[in-house]
Formats: sequence, C-alpha cells, structure tokens
Amino acid sequence: MSNHIGVMRLVRYDRRDLRGDLLGAVTVTAYLIPQVMAYAALAGVPPQTGLLVVVVTMTIYALIGSSRLLSVGPESTTALMTAAVLAPLAMGDSTRYMALAGTMALLVGLYSLLAGVLRIGFIGELLSKPVLIGYLAGVAVIMIISQIGKVTGVEVAGDTVIEDATSFATNLWSDGAHIPTLVIGASVTLLLLLLTPRFPRLPIPLFVMLAATAAVALLGLEEEGVQTVGAVSRDGLSIGLPSLAGADIGLLLLPALGIFIVGYTDNIVTARAFASRRGHRIHNNQEFLGLGAANVGASLVGGFPVSSSASRTVIAEASGARTQLYSLVAAGLVIVSVLLFSGIVEAFPIAALGGVVVYAAIRLIDIDEFRRLWHFRKREFLIAASATVGVLVFDILYGVLAAIALSIVELLTRVARPHSAVLGRADEVAGWHDIDDYPTATQIPGLVVFRYDSPLFFANAEDFARRCRAAIDDAVPPPRWFLLNMEGNTEVDITGLDALEDVRRYCADRGVVMALDHVKSEVWHQLERHGVGERIGRAHLFPTHPTAVAAYEEWARGTEP
Repeated sequence: MSNHIGVMRLVRYDRRDLRGDLLGAVTVTAYLIPQVMAYAALAGVPPQTGLLVVVVTMTIYALIGSSRLLSVGPESTTALMTAAVLAPLAMGDSTRYMALAGTMALLVGLYSLLAGVLRIGFIGELLSKPVLIGYLAGVAVIMIISQIGKVTGVEVAGDTVIEDATSFATNLWSDGAHIPTLVIGASVTLLLLLLTPRFPRLPIPLFVMLAATAAVALLGLEEEGVQTVGAVSRDGLSIGLPSLAGADIGLLLLPALGIFIVGYTDNIVTARAFASRRGHRIHNNQEFLGLGAANVGASLVGGFPVSSSASRTVIAEASGARTQLYSLVAAGLVIVSVLLFSGIVEAFPIAALGGVVVYAAIRLIDIDEFRRLWHFRKREFLIAASATVGVLVFDILYGVLAAIALSIVELLTRVARPHSAVLGRADEVAGWHDIDDYPTATQIPGLVVFRYDSPLFFANAEDFARRCRAAIDDAVPPPRWFLLNMEGNTEVDITGLDALEDVRRYCADRGVVMALDHVKSEVWHQLERHGVGERIGRAHLFPTHPTAVAAYEEWARGTEP
C-alpha cells in the first residue's frame, strides 16, 4: 500500500504532471477562498478560520490520503451538521462555541483514525459502479442548484435542493434575474463549455476567470450590483488543543459519530468516483487515516469537522490537476493570497466562480455511462438512477445509503436464483458441462451430476433444495448416485446446510447415494460442524470430479447382479 500513500507519490513525482497540477492549484485557490469562508460561516465559526483549516487539511491529506485528486477541507454537509449540533449547546457563547467545534473535529478525527487502525475500510466496497455514477450525477445537480443564485443574482434560500429550486423559481418569477450578474455567470459557463474541449492543453478555466475579473473592474460592474469575494480578514485565528469539561465531551460523542459517518461516506464515495474516472485505486483504510488526521489538524487550528469537497475536486480535475501536489500548492497560494494579494482575491466576481462550478458539475453527469448501464442491465441503470434521486431527495448520505441498500437487494435477488446445471460429457470439449449448453452431452446411466453456482445461504436455500429434487426426479433412468459438484459453493450458512441436509434425506428416502466433489476445506469443516458432513460421510467426499465418477463406476460394477 505504501506506494499509494500521498507522500510516496510525491517522492516519485512525474514532472509531466507539473503543468496541470500548477494550473489546477491556481484555479482551485481562486474558488476555495470564498467557498471555505462561506462554509466556515455556515458552521458558525469566523470566516477566516475556514482559510486556515483548508490550508492545514489539504496539506495533511495530500501527504496521507490515497486519492490523487480529492480535496479535503471545509464542506457544506459537515458544516451544517456542526452548526445544528453546537448552536443549542453553546447558548450564544462564542468562546464556548469555538471550543465545542474544535472538540467535535477532534472526536471525528479520533473515530476515523480508530476505524483505520481496526481496518474496517471494507465498508467502502459496498459502493458499486452504478452507485458511483448515480452519486456523481446527483452531486452535479446539487452543485448546479447551489450556484444558480450566484450566477443569476436571484436570491435563493432553502435547506434542501427542492427548497432551493422552489425558492429560485419563485424569486425569479417575482423579481427577475440581475442581468449583469447573469451575463458574467452564463458567459463563464458557456466559454468553458466551448473552449475547454477545443483547447485541452490551455488553462482555459484560469483565463476565463481572469477575463471575468477584468471585465467587472473595467466596466464598473461592481457598482451595478455584481458581487465580488470582498475583504479577507486575518484576525481572530487561534492555534492549540480545544479545552472542554468531560461532561461536554460526553455530549459530543454521539453527534461526532454521526458526522464521522457522513464525512467518511462522502469522502470515500467522492474519492472512488474520481478514481474510477482515471483508473486509479483508492485504499479504504488509508482514507480513514487521511480523513482522521485532517480532522485532528482542523481541531488544532480552532476549526470544525471536515470532509471532502466534490466541487473543488471537480474543478481541480477540470483544470488539469493529476496529483496531490495541486493541494500543497493551493495551500501555499491561499497563504500568499491572504498575505500579499488580498486585493486581487477580493475582486473575483462571485458569478464567475459560480460559472466555473456549474461547468465542472455538467462534466460530472456521464450520459454515456447511464446509456451503457441501460443496455447492459436495466436493474443496474435503476440503481444509478435511484442513487441520483436519493442524493437529491434525501441528501447525500441517505441517498447513497438507499442506493447501497437497493444494490444489495438487487445482488441478493440474483444470488438467490443463480445458474444451476445437470452435467454431462460433451464430445466437443473436454470435461463435464451443462447439458442445456451441450445438448449432445451424454450422462452416465444411474449418475446425476449437479452443480449450483452460488454460495449456499438463507436467500437461496429453498431454491437449491428444489432444484436438486427436480434433477433427481427428472433423471432417466432413475439415479443411483446424486453427485453434487460444490466448486461454486464457496460459502455456506446454517440455512444453506439445512437445505443440503434436506437433499441428503430426500436421496436416502429413495435409496440414492449422495456424494460431493470439489468441496473446499473451509466448507467441509462447516459441513462437519453442522452434522450433514458426517451423515454424508468422508467415503463419499471426493477431491476432483474424475475421482468421484471413477468411484461411482467402480461402485456400480460391484453392485451389478
């Protein structure tokens, strides 16, 4: 795993990525300064705290995380959850609020680090390709709607996507759009859509952003109501461990666990989604460590819980970034921008930043992948669609959880009715094969060879027993041996073994000998613990199919009258 950790990738850095990483860093910096200031305010802490938090968290994740593109730092969902939890506890005391926020980040970080040490990152494997495709499409819609007020000048107020969309439509109808703002925002989006594909090697997002900033300054559009980033303050920053009483920490344990679950879910889904687009790998346990260290770092600078930002990650990718060097450079640029170039930062038009986000969001909706899912299997398309709808209707965490649940249900429906076959000898190809696939295949009289291609467990136990009975009943002439090829039965549970016992009794009642071949040692131990293995007997357990067939033929010769 070590060669996938950020610091190792940076040591082995490919200089061909430098140009894209630098351009990505500059563009992301231009976007994240107003974004993280807004998220800090949303979380209830001073806006300038967001700048310090993003510098620390991006740096830490770049050195520890496994994603090449993920931007870790202040994010809207965890910011909202933080404010919702802490506002009642702080009771208007700003000093206490900051201590609570820092402690919350520390607890979230410790939860994540503990999960990484325990190596429970396998939960990230529940996210299938359709879930990722649908998730990205849903995030794209959320991103667009979140920026629609900024690019049109229409006031938008709501707590959900639906409320935001409704608010926008209502206010647009009553008040109309702010034309200068709309022109800036729409022009940026349109230029990016037209120029970026034609000139992929040029820093089009950066050029367009600077052009928009120059246009606002030269035409005096700020006086016409076009909003810019505004003043960036450096006051009120603090560094050190938060200090709270034990009782306060106890109050935060459960909420911190909830924020950790939301943060990690968002982190791993976004990381895997972008990795799949680039052919990279994500290590789930390493993501626990990266996210945990980032949150501990946020706590040390008086911050609040953080996760990943899909919008910043999209912008980085769209601008050409290929490694986490862009995060390190962006962190440095944030410091430089605040210290030396605050005037330029203050002049960035909000509508242009919104236009960049809208463009990046449009690129997230992969119509070709949706089309491919539709042609491959309709149920997988529906999983992707449900992930999109779930993210929009139930928010990111619950939408993804609903899609995962649907994915698991869909998997169970397929595993509950797997392929099974009666096997015979085929002249066209060596070995034993499904007689339905090879109609000319021959069977040995008196021997039924049956294969069930799935683990035996509660979801398919009855189906397994039913198909075994049908294979026995349909055999002509009536079978003397029923040989179960267990090569595909890689796992068993007690319900599946009860079904195997039912088949054994069914055979015994008809004077049919039951035998097994290709039984894995772990599975045989389970059969013995259950008791069905002892009743079948080791004498009827064979390591390979040819040895089982040979044993039947010898047995048949010995029983001939």
